[in-house]
Amino acid sequence: MAFIFMKEISEILKAYSEAKSAGKKTALATVVKVEGSSYRQPGARMLVTEDGELTGAISGGCLEGDALRKALLSIHQKQNKLITYNTNNEEDIEIGLQLGCNGIVHILFEYIDEEASKNPIQLLQQLEVERKQAVIVTVFSLKRNAVQSGTIFFYRQESQILSHNDEALNLILDVHEVLKTKTSIVKKLQTESESEALIEYINPPISLVIAGAGNDVQPLVKIASILGWKITVGDGRATHAIEKRFPKADKVNVLKPEEFLENITIDNQTYFVLMTHNYKYDLAVLKLLLKTDCQYIGILGPKTKLNRMLDDLQNEGITVSEEQLERIYSPVGLDIGAETSEEIALSIVSEIKAFSTGKPGTSLKYKAGKIHDEIHYER
Repeated sequence: MAFIFMKEISEILKAYSEAKSAGKKTALATVVKVEGSSYRQPGARMLVTEDGELTGAISGGCLEGDALRKALLSIHQKQNKLITYNTNNEEDIEIGLQLGCNGIVHILFEYIDEEASKNPIQLLQQLEVERKQAVIVTVFSLKRNAVQSGTIFFYRQESQILSHNDEALNLILDVHEVLKTKTSIVKKLQTESESEALIEYINPPISLVIAGAGNDVQPLVKIASILGWKITVGDGRATHAIEKRFPKADKVNVLKPEEFLENITIDNQTYFVLMTHNYKYDLAVLKLLLKTDCQYIGILGPKTKLNRMLDDLQNEGITVSEEQLERIYSPVGLDIGAETSEEIALSIVSEIKAFSTGKPGTSLKYKAGKIHDEIHYER
């Protein structure tokens, strides 16, 4: 699977914009390679300003202190730097961390030159231009005193290729493969500097579309917003579908059920949840959704509600196929014993998150092997 941190990237871009407006210099820290175990995986990023403000994370908090000093050095020298943290060595005097993670983490620090064309931040900004999958390439070297190329390449299918380094164009076949498999890789390059490239697949954020604007939708919107999801709320009641009730939602609309899908773009990151508590409204929206290729339709309520819906559709001459039925999740949510609206919201968000990453949603206690999917390293 890909390592996707769009919320983190969005927060970094916002922090950079604020820093630039305030005249502050910045550096971008990126986890480019991990050997063994690590709290964060390749692609995790953190922006550091010259006055020490941190946005994002490259570990669980244990590396950030030393990383701040390295980032400030990068800003002062206006140079990219590669720093290796060996968390296997608990007696490492320089780091002095005693993490117990049993891994080696390689972090690239890039000075952000605001005058440079297609600097790392400008390339990352392209992720927010269109809601499409993309690939970012970051080139680095573990060789001592080697030149660190850094974030050099952005690619989105059917869009302009952005690069400030011809070296990246030699990786175009690998970039296409990453886009096809939706899996990030680290590839060794045939260069004198023994460079490697983190070729990172990035999906747009999850788009959660909720039919319903009742009180139980409020915690669902709050939790989803914490994860950086794009949220649309629609309901037929003008008294309920108002922005002040859902300040964290991106859109709040008063809609008739037949209008529900208007202005909604459905892609492989779009998820629907029907929870209006109005049976006829939910049924009408379900009929519309069955005609689309959306991959997840969550319906709040007991199994008997879904069975009634299927019967009513059958009576209208609409037969729900097995393929369509597999896309319906009812009752919606993981079985965590949820009772309150907040717990139900957590259950729904958890199921969508598990579905989006192809995970079963079971306890990590019973998972064989490592917590995180390992990134593929190509030689």
